[in-house]
Amino acid sequence: MPTAQSILTHSPDLAAIEAVTTPVESEVVVVGIAAGADPGDGDGGSDAAPVVVAPGLDGEVTAALATLAHSVGASTKVGSTTRVPAPEGVPGRSVVLVGLGSSDDAVDDETLRRAAGAAARACRGLGAALVLLDAGRAEAVALGAALGSFRPAKVTAKNDDDDKADTVKVLVAEGGEDAVTRAATIAECVGLARDLVNTPPNLLFPGSFADRAAELAAAAGLEVEIMDEADLADGGYGGILAVGGGSSRPPRLVRLTHRGNENRPPVALVGKGVTFDTGGISIKPAAGMEQMTMDMGGAAAVVATVILAARLGLDLTVVATVPMAENMPSSTAYRPGDVLTMYGGTTVEVQNTDAEGRLILADAIVRACEDSPSHLIDTATLTGAQMVALGKKSPGVMGTEEFRDRVAELSRGVGECGWPMPLPEELRDGLDSQVADLTNVTPHRWGGMLSAGLFLSEFVTEGVEWAHIDVAGPAYNDGGAEGYLPKGGTGVPVRTMLAVLEDIAAARGPLPGGGPRAPSFTSTAPAAAAADGDAESEHPPRRDGSVVGVGYCLT
Repeated sequence: MPTAQSILTHSPDLAAIEAVTTPVESEVVVVGIAAGADPGDGDGGSDAAPVVVAPGLDGEVTAALATLAHSVGASTKVGSTTRVPAPEGVPGRSVVLVGLGSSDDAVDDETLRRAAGAAARACRGLGAALVLLDAGRAEAVALGAALGSFRPAKVTAKNDDDDKADTVKVLVAEGGEDAVTRAATIAECVGLARDLVNTPPNLLFPGSFADRAAELAAAAGLEVEIMDEADLADGGYGGILAVGGGSSRPPRLVRLTHRGNENRPPVALVGKGVTFDTGGISIKPAAGMEQMTMDMGGAAAVVATVILAARLGLDLTVVATVPMAENMPSSTAYRPGDVLTMYGGTTVEVQNTDAEGRLILADAIVRACEDSPSHLIDTATLTGAQMVALGKKSPGVMGTEEFRDRVAELSRGVGECGWPMPLPEELRDGLDSQVADLTNVTPHRWGGMLSAGLFLSEFVTEGVEWAHIDVAGPAYNDGGAEGYLPKGGTGVPVRTMLAVLEDIAAARGPLPGGGPRAPSFTSTAPAAAAADGDAESEHPPRRDGSVVGVGYCLT
């Protein structure tokens, strides 16, 4: 585990992932178990031995495992784990039985990821593990195992590297080695985002965050540009400067570029990087404020995604624009009633300094659009209303309709559960100001997530395919670890953004105006109805779902 001095150079703590084409001797072996049918009534139940899923083991061994699993009452619930001594014929000292659900249900990729993740976490500290789940779907198994093996960094008095080295060996079919390598690369970048989110705010602030992002990006071969407070003032970045103006640690704007196919327009990524959010003058309640170290989860995901694009060699130019600020109250902080001139000239009346995320995103979006991208994705831990509407695991996706729906569809495909949300015209009037072009909050509490999306839409250049992903809940797991998700930073929506980038890169044919064709599809998910609760409301929700009387929120 890292010290305070090494936390920003710490590599994600993941088990090494290897591909094997035949079962090999290991300390522990992972096999799947699914609920078998009850011979009495056909509905399944405790009297039926589970079905063992263990490719590479012969029938006698799997029968012995089924008997053992039944005798100890091992749960077949997806992600449940039970460790037992290995019977004869198993190439290990012990076995981790991991639930796959019902044998009557198709085991999809997300089930494999969740099961492999839970099993890998159960195997940490046990040495080499062999995972026998599905040799034909190597990437899903390997990715789940790698993500599940992640251990959050803990700041300690001295480096502690005494833990037994862990290796996870994934059984694959012939030719599956590349899928495991890809999965390991994705997991490393998701782990990077998780570690950044978990880093304490006294150690990760705009300057140190920018330096770390630049160091990681340079190592991946990216072009790097960092704008400090003087550069931001010269450029007229009124939103970033205002939000960061109350802190003794000034703001930054980081630009990271992966060069791919120069015959196609770039794709822009923008991520909210509020390294700590007190709410500013519109200060939050003390209860729960310690979690606001995660309010840069969007920035962490964007930094990780553009690095991942480079490491995977995407033939697509990707430009990340990442505003970083610390929202603090002080004599130099911005105030309710201030009118800001944003980058690009739009003026915004500040009615709530705790609606700060949209202000720094607005500056960054305008700058990103100057690169003439075909598509723009921004992501942020933006509103408490996201959790009220969709819960803590389903990001809200807003934007131009076709692209919005495609992003949400791809998000669900990778297990990050994005859901398309509308931008209702009737909410737009709430952003009108008597003294500026816009106000940063509406005068009511309804549809807060959607109102924030409408505010951001004002800064997106016409013709750019745009999606806004609100990950206020999904970016941070304040409960216990489950499946491949740890407690703390989750890395959502890195895998969603990767899926979208690969989808765009695979598209062929020009858009009207010469850009790449937007992927065509038929939406399979209706837009969910909006729920109330947001920084803009008088009584916004806590992350635990309760309501407080003054403005605790993510904005």
